[in-house]
Amino acid sequence: MTTATLPRLLVVDDEPDLRTLYELTLLREGYEIDSAGSVSEALEHLQSGGYSAVITDMKLPDGSGLSLLRWLEQAGRPEKAIVITAFGSAENAVEALKAGAYDYLTKPVDLRQFRLVVGSALGRVASEAAPAAAEQEVAPRASALRLVGESPAIRAVRSLIDKVGRSMAPVLVQGESGTGKELVARAIHDHGARSGQRFVAVNCGAIPENLLEAEFFGYRKGAFTGANEDREGFFQVADGGTLFLDEIGDLPLAMQSKLLRVIQERSVRPVGATAETPVNVRILSATHKDLSAEVAAGRFRQDLFYRLNVIQIRVPPLRERLEDLGLISTRVLTRIAQDAGVSPAPRLTPRALQTLARYPFPGNVRELENLLHRALALAGGEWIDAGDLGLPDTLLDESRTGAHVQVMDAPVTAPPPATESVFLPDPLPADLASYLDDVERAILLRALELHRFNRTAAAASLGLSLRQIRYRMARLAISVGDS
Repeated sequence: MTTATLPRLLVVDDEPDLRTLYELTLLREGYEIDSAGSVSEALEHLQSGGYSAVITDMKLPDGSGLSLLRWLEQAGRPEKAIVITAFGSAENAVEALKAGAYDYLTKPVDLRQFRLVVGSALGRVASEAAPAAAEQEVAPRASALRLVGESPAIRAVRSLIDKVGRSMAPVLVQGESGTGKELVARAIHDHGARSGQRFVAVNCGAIPENLLEAEFFGYRKGAFTGANEDREGFFQVADGGTLFLDEIGDLPLAMQSKLLRVIQERSVRPVGATAETPVNVRILSATHKDLSAEVAAGRFRQDLFYRLNVIQIRVPPLRERLEDLGLISTRVLTRIAQDAGVSPAPRLTPRALQTLARYPFPGNVRELENLLHRALALAGGEWIDAGDLGLPDTLLDESRTGAHVQVMDAPVTAPPPATESVFLPDPLPADLASYLDDVERAILLRALELHRFNRTAAAASLGLSLRQIRYRMARLAISVGDS
């Protein structure tokens, strides 16, 4: 029995962290990977062996990714080329396609789209097994990232999802950036009759305007320079499933007209084609903009708005459902810790949770994830305290002296209770916060004295990081000479 040869790919990027991220993503997909950090290093790899595809950044320290594309073309090499370019660099994307690139991706790279583009270049997405693979990819993601919370606001959203999931009506999801609009769209897809088909998410604001038509409707071989083969657009890829148009409010008016026609006619005409191709997709869309105001200002077509806004779901910002903060934080910390190989996952102290509840979170759940990711790296222990969050000092002071905010506790969100071996003053202090500050100040001063006021050594003796002891010293007004 012969063993099938794994596709061999070359990843070219001068940023080691990004190169590692791309490599790990592709290794999990079953590819063999070589990598390079420059044009010259990539050419050495290419001259020594053949690859199925080359994934290259546009900007490299000794040249451009375009030079690699031109080398491949001049040498008559069969490798498919995928170019990664900066967001909004329409000229670079067009130039890459003209130079023979199979496709391009914009930074920051969406890893799901990254896998799909690479798979498509190698003919894997178009295989009969592709829909099943897509279903396997979507299902665990939806269950792992389902809407968390028991607040009235999020319960109302879940109730609407259950109702609209069973229909085929277009749904417009509105909410601020970072609230989880795509999560709601995925949940609607998973609750509907098309849950076994593809869910294709498109960020309308991330595609250069002159490439929108080709990306949405596909193109035929020879339609323009660089169109070396037929390529399906988003509508064809999502045929039979769901097409999610994120940030629909960012589409230019000309493209809005074409999108409206496709929704009405249920067919697309690929660029360079002479005939229409029927498509059967459910349209879900989302925006952080007030589309009614955009219509009034003449920036969004009223007829398209009515087509998309059959059912509307508003996703509440995090500040409107602070009672869910404990549950969300626990879920996020568990996921981050699993990804980082940390066990058990750190937990938030009550004071940390109260501090979070006082922060307005302009970036919503996405900002909370970033904040907890940083806190996990800085805390380095079983508990994450208020000082590990990196929030303004005014919030830390309020969490120590201000009124409490009602937050639903996640499972095991408080430190273990005191045992009989812990010293308890008699009588108990009337002002617990001031008493604990006095105890903490005395312990810190004692540790500093024992280590001759070397803050690094004192911190280590107490199981703290240097940053943590500096924060506590500043909060308690402990001033010592620099160590």
